[in-house]
Amino acid sequence: MTAPMSSLWTSAEMEAATLGRATRAFEATGISIDTRTLRPGDLFVALKGEARDGHDFVKAALDAKACAALVARQPEGVNDNAPLLTVAHTQRGLEDLGRASRTRSNAKIIAVTGSAGKTTTKEMLRYAFGALGRTHASSASYNNHWGVPLSLSLLPRDAQYGVFEIGMNHFGEIRSLVGFVRPHVALVTAIAPAHLEFFGTCEAIADAKSEIFEGIKPGGAALLPSDSPYTDRLAARARQAGVARILTFGEKMGSDARLVAMDETDGGMKIESEILGRPVHFRIGAPGAHIARNALGALLAVGEAEGDVLNAAAALSQFSALKGRGARFTVKLAREIGGGSAEVIDESYNANPASMTAALALLGSAKARRRIAVLGDMLEMGPQGTAHHAALASDIAAARVDLVFANGAQMQALWDALPQARRGAYGAKSSDIASKVTETLRDGDVVLVKGSLGSRMAVIVDALKARGGSA
Repeated sequence: MTAPMSSLWTSAEMEAATLGRATRAFEATGISIDTRTLRPGDLFVALKGEARDGHDFVKAALDAKACAALVARQPEGVNDNAPLLTVAHTQRGLEDLGRASRTRSNAKIIAVTGSAGKTTTKEMLRYAFGALGRTHASSASYNNHWGVPLSLSLLPRDAQYGVFEIGMNHFGEIRSLVGFVRPHVALVTAIAPAHLEFFGTCEAIADAKSEIFEGIKPGGAALLPSDSPYTDRLAARARQAGVARILTFGEKMGSDARLVAMDETDGGMKIESEILGRPVHFRIGAPGAHIARNALGALLAVGEAEGDVLNAAAALSQFSALKGRGARFTVKLAREIGGGSAEVIDESYNANPASMTAALALLGSAKARRRIAVLGDMLEMGPQGTAHHAALASDIAAARVDLVFANGAQMQALWDALPQARRGAYGAKSSDIASKVTETLRDGDVVLVKGSLGSRMAVIVDALKARGGSA
């Protein structure tokens, strides 16, 4: 990750923030924790993980023209006079930089969490606020114990808006991270049975997500999904945290940002909405009711940050679904199987019951010769996992899916619940069914590929892209 090529940090500022000691004066234009993506001028932070120690890569970082390295000890193979910032602990040092960056910033800060749609909503916020002024947002899904402080430490001095994604899979994680972010607006996308293995109930998940309200600055706002069965619980937790301004977004009447109508177009949707009592009509470059609802949440955040909602809404026409999160591509088919093409919806990055339901509904709305669902395990579902997988059969029926391909131990429950006519193929691993999926493709098919990251559904996506070339 890097910031624009201007001074982000001086060595003196970093010494003050971390209580560290620099071997010489330097300026950083960015910060990196990975030598593979490091750019000249970056500060390399030598984090120590379970499998690797960043200190082993300091020499490579300096050879790649890092301005310096943040370390906890003298790295091997590095001269004593090399540009180093030595701290007591590199993770704490990164957190110190994030905290100091937040303290010096005058930007309006937005934080996003939820069981599904966090990264997509964060990207919509990037587009919306980007139309109004200089906007900084977390890269990729940098939402954990190192991703949040890294994203904060990269907040430019002159940023007008900052957007940060916050994730978790245990109690207390969001509480810790939102303490760094201290948002003016906190948005919850959805509460769904994700990470049930660690929480047990959706009420517990709602409570864990509601930790985000504890970091909201005085006078700030909590934005909640009005269509969720957990809205009242989230609102109660927000009030417990001292948040006075609580707003909602969704399709429900009375929502502060309400979805009035949506019509799918080529490559997206036309949306009619009312936001804070004002009609707002706009286009967005991705389809799906879940996309529409979260877009309203993003625009409600703009309104709460005192931004121009109409200009922000216009910018969403440039947004398109993300890789692994609804991105689409076309596969050209060989002449020997009749030619033509098939469309693929790539939802391979993650999955839980709520996002599965949304993705299958999206497949159901597609104009297709055949609708094909390729599904992998939803992981971390706990004792209820088998039941949640089997329950997808009703969503598949509602979406009028013609064929289902499934892989993974828990997807066996869905496979057993499907009628014979809908069964494509089942395998223990994604690689077991990849060739069967590609061989099934015919002109006019629309294929949904979805599963948790650990199900390795990207193997299926790559196989489809390789099938006669993708367009």
